Parts: sequence; structure tokens; C-alpha cells
Amino acid sequence: MTNSGTTRRGMIGALAGAAAVTALPAESATAGTKAAETEAAVTKETPFRARPGSSKRPNILFILADDLGWADLSSYGSPEIRTPNLDRLARSGVRFTQGYSAGAVCSPTRVALYTGRLPGRTPGGLPEPIGSVNERDGIPATHPTLASLLKKTGYATALIGKWHGGFLPNFSPLRTGWDYFFGNYSGGVDYYSKYSHTGKYDLFEGETEVPDDGRYYTDVIADKAEDWITKAKKQGKPWLLNLNFTSPHWPWEAPGDRKISEEITAKIKAGNTQAIFHNDGGSLETYTKMVENLDARIGQVLNALRRSGQEENTLVVFASDNGGERFSYNWPLTGNKGSLSEGGIRVPTILRWPARIRSGQVSHEPVVTHDWTATLLEIAGAAPSPDHPLDGASFAGYLLRGADAPERDIFWRTRANRALRRGKWKYLRLSTSDALYDVEADPREQANLAAKHPQIVAELRAKWEQINAGLLSY
Repeated sequence: MTNSGTTRRGMIGALAGAAAVTALPAESATAGTKAAETEAAVTKETPFRARPGSSKRPNILFILADDLGWADLSSYGSPEIRTPNLDRLARSGVRFTQGYSAGAVCSPTRVALYTGRLPGRTPGGLPEPIGSVNERDGIPATHPTLASLLKKTGYATALIGKWHGGFLPNFSPLRTGWDYFFGNYSGGVDYYSKYSHTGKYDLFEGETEVPDDGRYYTDVIADKAEDWITKAKKQGKPWLLNLNFTSPHWPWEAPGDRKISEEITAKIKAGNTQAIFHNDGGSLETYTKMVENLDARIGQVLNALRRSGQEENTLVVFASDNGGERFSYNWPLTGNKGSLSEGGIRVPTILRWPARIRSGQVSHEPVVTHDWTATLLEIAGAAPSPDHPLDGASFAGYLLRGADAPERDIFWRTRANRALRRGKWKYLRLSTSDALYDVEADPREQANLAAKHPQIVAELRAKWEQINAGLLSY
């Protein structure tokens, strides 16, 4: 396989990204309006090609959305939601059509990103998701992370937004390599009151609770990130910022929905902690507003990066922690958050690094969350810990030197499901029977080919069980 975009995987891979448009709106002076985005001229994407060269170690901005569906961005095919800032990010770098999350829900994916390893390697990756305060469910301070390994090589590190790697008093970003933390420890908070499913207020700077200023949480996170990026330039060393938004995760509150927030928060304080899941609320209109606000706030952060003069040598990755939930647009995929069907684990994924990566490109190579950890460590010149070998495969050679993309099996598991992808084949068990799909030709997973190819099913099942045997048990 080569990275020229003309391989069988690359050509057929376009079918797997059928929901994604292959042309992106050109930037205009009024790109923030829906009309301008609709009427704008288009710039064709080209198959990815590396641009060999050299550069100093980049800053790293890793932006993670929460429960954003595969086609919730206009650059990935959404017919209603307009996301000019993320579309512009894609247009100025590489859009991946086969990006995957390491888990089907929040914390397993985050544990994989932080550690570069399969979620099942650590106790904190087993809950689906982490939901209670205890001494087991989290990332131990002794475990190396993306932040701690980069910090050893001279990087400044920060995590702003949703941590979800274990609760205080046992776990914290500050204990696992991040110099600065501002955000929430739990899986989700009310956007105005900052109360979580634990029944408690959840907004911290470091390990100290901070007062709420009453603003919409997505806006607060963006403001903190803008401030941190501006100050980071003065430190005179490269930096890592994990920017973890909670949007568009429930509760279904768009900017201005204070009355909904008050109702949910009152229920939580009265003892109904299930109210945060907002099973009786939400709408497509609200969801659209949430995603479009997320896009605007990401645009705010990217503008701050540009104004600070750090844009050229900052490597930006944007992804989601898993597939979309109730109001997401996932066409043509089936399944959503919690499922190992494509809709539960295939996520929009974008990379930009102006100093080294050409603009206007598309890649059909499968890449999963912990691959990014391995990739970023290699690019930054940080060695993984020999005692905690990475499960992710580095794409540094593919992205920067024209090497083939890594060939390997991609493994997933939940308590209820199992899946493994090898090339175009995906082995999937959602209940008690095994299925086999050609996800390049059939990303919707409707043609079960298990009966036609029993030997392939047997091989992939055996590989799944081999990998699973080396993981912690649920």
C-alpha cells in the first residue's frame, strides 16, 4: 500500500466515506452565514500526499468533541448543520474519511488517547463510562501518558474541558502529566449550572473547585483555551493542549436555554441525578444550535492561535470521542454511541499542520484514537515507556515522509460487543452471532458476508480473542 491515494484501499475507501462531501466550501468574507456557505464556490480535495521536509517540534492542539456524530459537520455531509470553522480547518489540512474512536463511549476513548493503549490495558478503561468515585476507575499517577512523555522532552502541557479519566481524590490530570487543568472531572455537566450526574457541582481549576460565572460551558472552555494559548507563546517552549469540549453531549441545552438548565438542575439537587441525561428533552433544532456553537467556539480558539503567531507550526487534530447520540446525523452508517457498528465508532477526524502538511487533502486510511498518541509522540521526539508499550501505530511516516500507512488490525470491545477490522474486512459480534462486512464497499453494514467467507471470520475471531486474552477482564 502507498499513500498516493490510488491504491485499492484508497479508491474504495471513498465509498466508506460516502456521507462525506468531496468538495468543501471555499472561504469567504461572510463564511459564518449559512447562505454564504451554501453559495460559496468549492475547492476540490486531492488524495493525500506527504510533503517531505523538516521543521522544529510543533505545538500540539488536540480538540475532542463529545458525542459528535460521523456526519454532523457540513464537511462530512450534514444537510442542515453549518460548521464553517471546522470545514475551514479541513480545507487547510487533511480530512480523514475512516477515522475511528477507540471506544464506543466517552472514557474508554479518552483513556486510550491519554495512554496510547487499548482501553482494556488499565482499570480506568473498563467502565462504560467512568461514573463513580473509587480507587480503581481512573489512570494511575504511575502510568505514562501523552502529557507526561511530552513533558519529559520539554513540552508545556494543559488539559482544558472534560477529563473523564477518574475522579478526585484518587485521579487528576495534574497527577498524570498535565501542568494545568481547568474543567470537569465527570462525563457531562449541565451547561449552565455545572452540576453532574453525581449530584455535585463539577467545575475545577486543578484540584480546586472554582465558582461558576453563570455562562454557557462551551463558551467558558473556549475562553480558557484562548487565554492559555496566548500565554503559552511567552513560555518559549513547545506545548500540548488537550481541548476537550463537552458539546454536543447531553443535556440538550443550546446557548440561552437557561430555563431548561434550571429545571434539570433543580431535579438534580432534589436527588434525581438521572435528570442530567435529559431523556425527556432535546430536538434537532437544539442539537443543531449546540453543534454550530461548538464550531464557533473552535473558530474562536483557532483565531487566537493565528493572532498569536503560532498557527504555522501548531499541529491541530480534531476528532470525536465516539459516535453520535440521539439527534446526530450518521448517514450512511448504522448504529450510534455505545455500539461497535460503524455509527458508534467512526468519527469525523481532521488534521492540520501548515508547516508540514499540504491543504485541501483527503485520506481514506483507517486511523484510530491511540494511533494519534503514537503519532504525536514520534513527531515530538518523545519515546514511549518500554514498560507500557503502545497499542497505537504511528502515522508519522505516512504523514511526513511518504511511507505506507501502517497495516494492522484494529480492535474494539465492549461488555456486549466485539469488533476487529483488518483491511476492508470488519468482524462484528453484536449479540451471539458473528458477522462479517466489507466496510469499504458497505459502510452501512447491511450485507453480512460471514456465510460466504467462513475462513476469514475464523481468522478474525481468533485474532480478536488473542488480543482480548491479554487485556483486563471486565
